[in-house]
Amino acid sequence: MVYTQTLHIPTHGNCHLVDITAQVQQAVDQSGLKNGVVTVFNVGSTAGITTIEFEPGLVHHDMKAAFEKLAPENASYEHEKTWHDDNGHAHVRASLLGPSLAVPFCDGALTLGTWQQITLIDFDTRKRTRKIVCQIIGE
Repeated sequence: MVYTQTLHIPTHGNCHLVDITAQVQQAVDQSGLKNGVVTVFNVGSTAGITTIEFEPGLVHHDMKAAFEKLAPENASYEHEKTWHDDNGHAHVRASLLGPSLAVPFCDGALTLGTWQQITLIDFDTRKRTRKIVCQIIGE
C-alpha cells in the first residue's frame, strides 16, 4: 500500500533548521501501516532534508558554518547573474544536501537513533512555507 501526506512547514530562510520528526511520525501513524519506509521529500530547489542531532550547537552554529565554508553566501554565482537574484548559494547548498531522505519504520515507529532527528534546512534568503511530501510504502 502507498499513502501520501503533504506537510506545510513555515521557515525563516537563511539556513533555518526545523525538526520535522514528529510531523513525519504523525504521517506514518495516520497511514495505518506498521512496517515499511517513508520517503521525506522537499518540493523546491533551495532547501534539503537530512538527519542530525537537533541540539543548539548544530542548529545555531555548526551546520550554518559548514555550509558557509562549502558555498559562501557572498561568493559570485552565475545563477544570480542570470536571474538577478540573491540565492545562488541556496541552490548550491540544497543540491549538496539533497531533497529527500528515506527512513524505515517497524511496528509503526521510525527507526531513528536516540540522537537522530529528521531535519529540514531552508537555505533560501526569505521566509516561506515549505511543502514536504511524505510518501509511505508498506504493510
